[in-house]
Amino acid sequence: MIIKECTLVEIDHLVKEYVEGLSSPFDSFLEEHILSSVFYSIQDDEKDVGYYAVHNNERLTQFYILRSYQMHAQKLFLQALERHSVKSIFVPTSDELLISLVIDQDFAINKQAYFFQDSLVSLSTGLGDGEIFRLATQGDLRHVQEVCGDFLDNYERWIEKGELFVYYRDADLLGIGLIESSKLSEGLASIGMFTNDAYRKQGVGRAIIVQLRQWCKDRGISPICGCWYYNEASKRTLESGGMVTKTRLLNIEVTKQTTN
Repeated sequence: MIIKECTLVEIDHLVKEYVEGLSSPFDSFLEEHILSSVFYSIQDDEKDVGYYAVHNNERLTQFYILRSYQMHAQKLFLQALERHSVKSIFVPTSDELLISLVIDQDFAINKQAYFFQDSLVSLSTGLGDGEIFRLATQGDLRHVQEVCGDFLDNYERWIEKGELFVYYRDADLLGIGLIESSKLSEGLASIGMFTNDAYRKQGVGRAIIVQLRQWCKDRGISPICGCWYYNEASKRTLESGGMVTKTRLLNIEVTKQTTN
């Protein structure tokens, strides 16, 4: 079989098949790493039968083979690792093939993040006296920058895209919410929030998540999100806001490579 560098567009049909085959979706953190990776098609007689992706010349972020060619998966996987001197692999636990290929090897497994989905449990979305939750405008930019600092790299761009929300109590900015539409999965959006330091542990983060869930529901969008595995505060906030987790993101350290 032949391995060729390619564009995402050229293997779009395989990427869609891969995403549709996952047991659960993944959030924008992993998606961004995938989209900024270099893609390689696996071809048999000029037919695309699989692909993989490598981020920053060292991290494998995708590996997918058509079912009819999966008898070659172990060998092709090891060849990809050797060819690119891969040092680590991002593996969502919803990806049965890739997690199985990793388990076959003597690699160190590190827990990177939780992935969350909507619990579908209805929660009260009522706001308190003097509180408002809405899309941010350019008029909010200075206030958001002062309160949130370097939480995001470009607040103005988020506002222009209509993906940043503000949560006020009178003139006080309690926090912000984010909704980022998936570029790989139609009808999904990653949600997130930041709470003003002065209002933490007061239910602000929970309220933002509840509002974001409702915003998605009203538009027929399924909200997803994630947080660092060891951030227990964020995990509790997301769960209290109606999100649940059953899948993880693993960061696999390639400690040994064996070629057949």
